[in-house]
Amino acid sequence: MQLEVIKADGSQEPYLHTKVIATFVNAFVEPAEKNTFLASQLAESVTFYLYNNHGSDTVTSSEIFSIIKAVLSSTGFDFAAQIISEHHCRRNLLRSRVQVVKKSPGSDNIAENTVAWNKSKIISDLIAEHNLDSATARTIASLVEEKILNSGFNLVPTDFIKFLMLWLMQTFVNTDPQNVTMHRKKENILNMNSNAVMDDRLRQQQNGLCPV
Repeated sequence: MQLEVIKADGSQEPYLHTKVIATFVNAFVEPAEKNTFLASQLAESVTFYLYNNHGSDTVTSSEIFSIIKAVLSSTGFDFAAQIISEHHCRRNLLRSRVQVVKKSPGSDNIAENTVAWNKSKIISDLIAEHNLDSATARTIASLVEEKILNSGFNLVPTDFIKFLMLWLMQTFVNTDPQNVTMHRKKENILNMNSNAVMDDRLRQQQNGLCPV
């Protein structure tokens, strides 16, 4: 069984065990408590629960985030749970403040031509218009979002977003011509790990971990 993650914007993507590991690693970075092995062990607890006790082949990103926080708190890492909670809230607040200004000939009313920020729109455009695979499109869309959120702009024209898309896409590919291929291979390998290896391995209870 391959779990599908339902993102906040409604889009879906395959569940990746490595993304959960990365979230745990990031939780330990700020207080200088980075521990990849510990992050891996905690992530296995989350993946085990989702594959064996969740009872569905889909899970929302907010559910995964809540489980990660619960695992951190139940294993004595309340400070790490607080760090990722604050970071998550800060990111959501920044996203909610960004409005995309669409081009509308003959109309000078900005309020009538704005829509909420939506990273999935960038992903779909990159796939449809530039024939990128989903993993590469998500990577570039995340880079675009990072630039926008760090800019401090609340109103962002669609032309500027398209410029960033093209610039970052070109930079991403030109930095290493094999980047796209490598990302595709990496995505396939990670999916295989999550699907085959982890599916068998995580059917056994993890020793020393507090179950979710």
